[in-house]
Amino acid sequence: MDLGSLKVGSYIIIDGEPCRIVSYDHSKPGKHGSAKARVAAIGVFDGSRHSLVSPVSASVDVPLIDKRNGQVISIAGQVLQIMDLETFEVFETSAVEDEIRDKINQGGEVEYWKVLDRIKIVRVKG
Repeated sequence: MDLGSLKVGSYIIIDGEPCRIVSYDHSKPGKHGSAKARVAAIGVFDGSRHSLVSPVSASVDVPLIDKRNGQVISIAGQVLQIMDLETFEVFETSAVEDEIRDKINQGGEVEYWKVLDRIKIVRVKG
């Protein structure tokens, strides 16, 4: 996808990390070059700040976010065991949004995102 077609709130891959764009600024083309875009983004999994400065016409990678529902089977410390409600596949993850960590209980339903073969729980259902 072209860097110029992205907006604040969309997702981009910077340094191999999927990120959500929090600020986007572009400059006009000048006498000696093309228009540049400055992107600041927050990592989906690590929560750190990433930045990118590139020509507007540059090609960038955009992650495919697979949003699915699952049921919490067990909780062992920071690790959650989840069963997908469509495929009944069972997997473990420790990536959970901080503000919902205390709302998760065993047997409850959650929404999780699968991005670049990594999984993160984003919200509790019901």
